[in-house]
Amino acid sequence: MRSSFTSESCKESQLNSLNPQSWLQVERGKLSKLSSQSSTSPTSSSPSIESFIKVPEPPVQPFFKPGDYVEVLAQIHEELESCSPQERSNLYLFQYQLFKGLGEAKLMRRSLRSAWLKGSTVHEKLVFGAWLKFERQGEELISDLLATCGKCAQESGQIDVSSDLDIDISSSSRETVSMMNGSHILRSVSFKIGDEKIVCDRQKIASLSAPFHAMLNGCFSESLCEHIDLSENNISPLGFRSISEFSITGSLNEESPNVLLEMLIFANKFCCERLKDACDRKLASLVSSRDDAVELMECALEENSPVLAASCLQVFLQDLPDCLNDDRVVEIFSHANKQEKMIMVGPASFSLYCLLSEVAMNLDPQSDKTACFLDQLVESAQTNRQKLLAFHQLGCVRLLRKEYDEAERLFEAALNAGHIYSVSGLARLGRIRGHRLWAFDKLSSVISSGTPLGWMYLERSLCCEGDKRWEDLEKATELDPTLTYPYMYRAAALMRRQNVQAALAEINRILGFKLALECLELRFCFYLALENYQAAICDVQAILTLSPDYRMFEGRVAASQLRTLVREHVENWTTADCWLQLYDRWSSVDDTGSLSVIYQMLESDAAKGVLYFRQSLLLLRLNCPEAAMRSLQLARQHASTEHERLVYEGWILYDTGHCNEGLQKAEESINIKKSFEAFFLKAYALADSSLDPSCSSTVISLLEEALKCPSDRLRKGQALNNLGSVYVDCGKLDLAADCYINALKIRHTRAHQGLARVHFLRNEKTAAYEEMTKLIEKAQNNASAYEKRSEYCDRELTKADLEMVTQLDPLRVYPYRYRAAVLMDSHKEKEAIAELSRAIVFKADLHLLHLRAAFHEHTGDVLAALRDCRAALSVDPNHREMLELHNRVNSHEP
Repeated sequence: MRSSFTSESCKESQLNSLNPQSWLQVERGKLSKLSSQSSTSPTSSSPSIESFIKVPEPPVQPFFKPGDYVEVLAQIHEELESCSPQERSNLYLFQYQLFKGLGEAKLMRRSLRSAWLKGSTVHEKLVFGAWLKFERQGEELISDLLATCGKCAQESGQIDVSSDLDIDISSSSRETVSMMNGSHILRSVSFKIGDEKIVCDRQKIASLSAPFHAMLNGCFSESLCEHIDLSENNISPLGFRSISEFSITGSLNEESPNVLLEMLIFANKFCCERLKDACDRKLASLVSSRDDAVELMECALEENSPVLAASCLQVFLQDLPDCLNDDRVVEIFSHANKQEKMIMVGPASFSLYCLLSEVAMNLDPQSDKTACFLDQLVESAQTNRQKLLAFHQLGCVRLLRKEYDEAERLFEAALNAGHIYSVSGLARLGRIRGHRLWAFDKLSSVISSGTPLGWMYLERSLCCEGDKRWEDLEKATELDPTLTYPYMYRAAALMRRQNVQAALAEINRILGFKLALECLELRFCFYLALENYQAAICDVQAILTLSPDYRMFEGRVAASQLRTLVREHVENWTTADCWLQLYDRWSSVDDTGSLSVIYQMLESDAAKGVLYFRQSLLLLRLNCPEAAMRSLQLARQHASTEHERLVYEGWILYDTGHCNEGLQKAEESINIKKSFEAFFLKAYALADSSLDPSCSSTVISLLEEALKCPSDRLRKGQALNNLGSVYVDCGKLDLAADCYINALKIRHTRAHQGLARVHFLRNEKTAAYEEMTKLIEKAQNNASAYEKRSEYCDRELTKADLEMVTQLDPLRVYPYRYRAAVLMDSHKEKEAIAELSRAIVFKADLHLLHLRAAFHEHTGDVLAALRDCRAALSVDPNHREMLELHNRVNSHEP
């Protein structure tokens, strides 16, 4: 979720008031400094450190978190293979919810796109198309850039509802009405509307509906009348003339919306299905604004006009999230009854309210509209899966709103429906009510009754104090090292014990592989308490790079304000100072420090396009793709020349998977002016897009051209490194070594890795190991360096390096695969599978699942192998080797 889902118990964990300025309003240069020894504590003149290092409890997340996500993914894949087309979009929606609980953003979006592509109704297309658009907020530029390359983006744009939505008009309305015999039946009839009379063809009017047929040709007195008064039926003369014309031609004239509304209401009253359908579609084609949609939706629901309702719905959904700030729109969605929802969105009611609830929770999870939408979600839920998700999400919101009895009922319902994670909500409620022991026992029962997960121990730790809490949090980290709260709690506890170095080491553990804003905030507080303002400003500037609007201390203080205050206590750097600092941090692979320096440089008059571009490169290395894309777009916006702007557009296209279009932009830039970045982009994109080995010579020449152009050493080092890699791939080891050595001369530290590879290919394994050791000694973020060094040593040293990799970055999957393979070679099948399972629990990785499936196949456990194959194909449905293994295992299924 884009916004923080604040924990109810957070407020109890923070001081009621906070005045960070009291820490900062001290004359610079006269601050008492702490020594670097871990035993040193903050000065007694400082405000209480407690006010800065209270760690809020993590919220109960409104996500679907099953006990065994692999099993559920496998079930979804199996059902997708055999279900009817009408069921597919709901299965993909459920898959989306599962990936959301796992934090897999790319897989979430792919599932949404699959739900849109496989939608069997216009309503599903509307909902999932709008959902995709909501997820792509801020990406409009990409579509515009693709258009300049002559390519249309595969967007889920507007649907012509009036043409695409099929409505089954009842057979009785279509049947030909037989003519009655008898001379007393008149050929024409006039209808009086006020003071006007409209002469109509009796049988044509009669054919509009069964009621008209009965009135004009049956036993009613009107069948003998030449003049009939319809003045009391809210139809104008103009409207009825159009009805008469429709009865003859079967089509509508161009009429105003008001007249069409009259005709629609009249048609509904007299059961004129064909006329009603025509008016419905005509009105639907005229809806163009939110005001139109609000006005016409009421009529659509009253008159049972599904095409018009769908058209109004599309206008609302295409305007998310803004339309949810309109009380009129919220009223429509919040109070729709079952029949109105069927008119508005057909059978896609659950999908609609899933979308609306998610958008509303992003805006304000405690708002009335969020609660109303989730109430509607519960009402729309039909299957067990839908119910457990709806119950849990609404339970989370009720908990935030302190509606504890209702929250308890909902969490119980979700738990009974099979959502094991909902026990966390019940445990929180137990603690709020003072039943701490009951909550502890409840969680202990869950832990002992199945496969324990990290969040279970985290939740139970909240019911304990002292060593028991610490013990449970250690277990939580062991089972799921991606959970941020255990690191934050331990770091804060160590800081309170005045063990400064241990506290910083603990928070740095997670920041080494997961740049979580709340962890950066906590470390900022540590540095603030320690009066290390230079380090503090580094962290707050990194925070502002990742999230410019971030607010700290439970949202009470803007990070930008704190940065302004801290800035008063650090030395101002000149532009030259900043470049020197950037080179130092870049060469030591201190990516967070580099981010901070660039943030500071952006305040100067330096060329901002280049700086934003450097920022985007760092953010990509730190696995922050959304922030990186924002920086790239800012680079384009601040480009000083046309050829520079084209380069940034090329990178935007390349980074979003449009490699050929990125290449095209590079060529356009080169045609205007030859520049380092344009040649570099072209070389990078060409190397990635071409499968032809002969393109290597072209890539080499492009990188050589780039190196002839003016640039700074940071980028030239990268170009030399890339050129060395191409030479290695071509077998030109001497040229590759020259490139890497030259890159190292200008402090491109990562070139040690390339040079180590050259040594290894020359059969100089010891030299390769030593080269990687140099990188490890220089680099601050060196998990990848340990991983690479493990390839250049014997098994025992390899195991030690890979254990270090897992400590530094537990998300890197190669160490688990290596250790599992070694165990398998030693015929320790159970241990090998356990090693893979250790990582699979918290990381949905295709390669881990693939290898575990192969191990299960080897041991003859066909069902387990098939489960892993299906789960892996949910992660990547088109993976060739996975498909082959799945087909092979599937053929052995009993």
